[in-house]
Amino acid sequence: MSEFTGKQPERKKNLLAFCMRILRAEKPSEAVELYTDIMESISASEVIWVVDEMVKQNIPMPELKTGINKILNLFYNTLNNNPIETPAKYSFLGYLSQNNHELDIRLKAIKPLLRKLNQDENDLEVISALKDKFTELLLFDNHYVIEENILFPVLEKHWKDFRCVQVMWSFHDDIRRNIKSIIELLESNEFDLSEFNSLIGNIFFDMYAIKFREEKILFPHILQTITTDVLDKMLQESLSFKWPFIEPDKSKINIAMSSVRNETDEIDLKTGFLLPEQIRWMLNHLPVDITYVDENNKVKYFSSPKKRIFPRTNAIIGRDVKNCHPQESVHIVEQIIEAFREGKKDKANFWIKMKDEFILIQYFAIRDKSGNYKGVIEVSQEVSEIKALEGENRLLDWE
Repeated sequence: MSEFTGKQPERKKNLLAFCMRILRAEKPSEAVELYTDIMESISASEVIWVVDEMVKQNIPMPELKTGINKILNLFYNTLNNNPIETPAKYSFLGYLSQNNHELDIRLKAIKPLLRKLNQDENDLEVISALKDKFTELLLFDNHYVIEENILFPVLEKHWKDFRCVQVMWSFHDDIRRNIKSIIELLESNEFDLSEFNSLIGNIFFDMYAIKFREEKILFPHILQTITTDVLDKMLQESLSFKWPFIEPDKSKINIAMSSVRNETDEIDLKTGFLLPEQIRWMLNHLPVDITYVDENNKVKYFSSPKKRIFPRTNAIIGRDVKNCHPQESVHIVEQIIEAFREGKKDKANFWIKMKDEFILIQYFAIRDKSGNYKGVIEVSQEVSEIKALEGENRLLDWE
């Protein structure tokens, strides 16, 4: 929880009033002059607190992000000059910082190519080089995936004012979308330089903004509020993920052996008896991703198939399901759960294309014998092969 929560109420009141005036463009020049003392003394914990307060007011995300950009631009000099603790090189935050440094190197390498392209938009050699650079930049999505699936759930558990992560997640999605759009433009036969430059501006602004906010706000406050043991566990958890440019050095990580349960008692499943390990084997060998959310909207379980469709980590266990989705789509999840809870629906289907794969996503209501709602199970499956089936195949044909 933010250390700022216990500070003087008057300063908190003024900080929120200032930020809301900037967000709503209510005489911003006057607000800057009136609250100069706040701008010149703002701390990382205060930024985290005030963003949390703004998110709780249910401001539409596009409007909120625009306002936060303006606010943090006003706080930039103070935050940039505040003394901060540097993460240890081989720690979880240290590897995130190292990958941020590698991101900076790659963004700087792109700039000369941008100048050349604006001098001659038909230079095919430059277009090809830019396509390679941005394809490599796509790897940085792994950085965001690690934060969303490992870091953010931990902050939700340890911080009362955790909602800044919802805003960060939305910026992550903007960056992903814009990089993909850039690559599509570079591959197009009808290259639009004006649209390209607009996307470039958004990508550079957002990626550098997120980098700054991580290193000057988020990481310093984490080091003040999250224990080393918790950070070490996050690093261990991250080993199952692909990092963007710098991978953790496993030889420098002390991975503790997990305690082993004595699993000798079979569980009565009414239609059979299985050991817990047999249940795990069975669920993990199904060609689907399974996630179970209980009647209190808490994530209780996820399967670990050989090929995952969507990333999952142990950090989400106990997490409120609404925090497992971007703000722009969480209302759909809430709508499904409410319909299931009220007994209006028992199933919801979605299907999407991901690269060359066709993904079927299904939600099923779970009820006890009396029909009482006991949660929802999400099942995701790659169904391209199933979708292509025709006729019949009554004989075994492994060839």
